[in-house]
Amino acid sequence: MNFDEAKLELQQLLNKVSPPEVGKLLDWMKNSDELDHLLLDNNKLILQNIADDLRPRLPLEAMFPSEAAAHQKMQQCARPTVHVDSFLYSDEQVDALCEEGAMSRNYCLSCGSFRTAPLEFISHSFSATELQFLFQNLLPDLSGRTVVDVGSRLGAVLYAGYLYSSASRLFGLELNEDFIRLQNDIVHKYKFSDRVQVLHADVCTQEVLLSSTDVLIMNNVFEYFMESSQQVRAWSFIMQTFRRRGSLLVTVPSLQESLSALQPGWVEELPVDYDVYLGRDTDPEALRQIHLYRIM
Repeated sequence: MNFDEAKLELQQLLNKVSPPEVGKLLDWMKNSDELDHLLLDNNKLILQNIADDLRPRLPLEAMFPSEAAAHQKMQQCARPTVHVDSFLYSDEQVDALCEEGAMSRNYCLSCGSFRTAPLEFISHSFSATELQFLFQNLLPDLSGRTVVDVGSRLGAVLYAGYLYSSASRLFGLELNEDFIRLQNDIVHKYKFSDRVQVLHADVCTQEVLLSSTDVLIMNNVFEYFMESSQQVRAWSFIMQTFRRRGSLLVTVPSLQESLSALQPGWVEELPVDYDVYLGRDTDPEALRQIHLYRIM
């Protein structure tokens, strides 16, 4: 049954419902978690299993001591900021950790008082739902195409790309050796190596790879890990190298926020339908941070 057929069936069903009950039914369909099992496919279960494998191998904040620059950048934020990895921890898991006292959503404005304010949470990873949106809703059919994730970190984009798309090759570029080991262990355990490869490399050394890339994915990749001069160098290299007409670029945040004056004439932003429901974990605001561009 396709979308139009399902829509017609649903309209016919609603016509049979007593008018006072229609609102209740629609509200149940929108807000109840009783239908979520219909949206939990095997691929999402595999991603959950991978997150379960990774969680014990990382500190609670999912940042290694070797990420000295990122730790320093977070300490310089205007508001107290903590990293909560969206791939590893759902909102429900964060709530449970807060109840246990292992994590907090607030900080004290004056020690010993009840004056508190919300902590700023950031994530360097897409959540499982955002990954599903990325490969099933945002991007076109990737059969025969090459995908590169810059700053692949835990490798979540690579695993989801393997499960949710037909991309012929998925490359992760990562500078941190701790994350390289984690990714390679997962790739080996889940037998992803026929299409997934993790490279211990600076993006600025990958001219050949970027020139043949069809989809480039960049999720919060530079801000917390590079000084401003290094960011300009990396973006300038990407803009000069990732030039094949029609190739696609996915970014969080938008290029307007990341590049300001560097952007014009390189890409065009494509419209995105963010009004999708992928289960109760769907966060419309998080989806709207994902932007899609086409190389001109």
